[in-house]
Amino acid sequence: MADLSFIEDSVAFPEKEEDEEEEEEGVEWGYEEGVEWGLVFPDANGEYQSPINLNSREARYDPSLLDVRLSPNYVVCRDCEVTNDGHTIQVILKSKSVLSGGPLPQGHEFELYEVRFHWGRENQRGSEHTVNFKAFPMELHLIHWNSTLFGSIDEAVGKPHGIAIIALFVQIGKEHVGLKAVTEILQDIQYKGKSKTIPCFNPNTLLPDPLLRDYWVYEGSLTIPPCSEGVTWILFRYPLTISQLQIEEFRRLRTHVKGAELVEGCDGILGDNFRPTQPLSDRVIRAAFQ
Repeated sequence: MADLSFIEDSVAFPEKEEDEEEEEEGVEWGYEEGVEWGLVFPDANGEYQSPINLNSREARYDPSLLDVRLSPNYVVCRDCEVTNDGHTIQVILKSKSVLSGGPLPQGHEFELYEVRFHWGRENQRGSEHTVNFKAFPMELHLIHWNSTLFGSIDEAVGKPHGIAIIALFVQIGKEHVGLKAVTEILQDIQYKGKSKTIPCFNPNTLLPDPLLRDYWVYEGSLTIPPCSEGVTWILFRYPLTISQLQIEEFRRLRTHVKGAELVEGCDGILGDNFRPTQPLSDRVIRAAFQ
């Protein structure tokens, strides 16, 4: 497992020279309208950025995706840390869960590092990816790094076949029992910098399709700075369901440290933490189903 946090000062950076670290230390970013990440993070100007709008009619059926079944070997995590970093909620997993098969390089294992959430202030928006221009209230990311090629997630970021992210859309409906361990402690980590250890978290409960066949794949980037490319995205067709009460717990979170003075015009509510969709360019979206 990687020693360093995937988000170091809220930015995912591999190791850097000392002078580079000084330049980037304290770099702040956010989701405010008009903020251009590419001015500070050059990778955000890349041609193969994420998220994207997924046009289901243009996705190309690729039966070879089912030659080797997508295989998550996830284990229950004990004493997981749940953190409010001011941009999202992170569930840092300490047990070794791995993903292989499907679109991933044959024989490679990708270790599950963390789960991240993106949500809207209202139910009409919140997901980073859209399907036929439809947004969901929330999108959940299971972030993996290639532990066959690299020694840590920091080494893997920005490298070909370095990162694989499973994306799950979330709709409002019945309560999600597997996420209760997270949603019931969010009130305790309402402010930026707060974290809490939960006794048990089972990432298997986040996989909606037991056969793991209905998904889309494309090559893209991280959706948070530094927006490094080399990410294989696996987006499941069928959404998860959480209750209205559960998503409201996310909407009570704050982007700032408790007691901090807010910038004029900012209410400090953590929400709408999704990056706008990026051009598809010449990329092909593949589908494991017809």
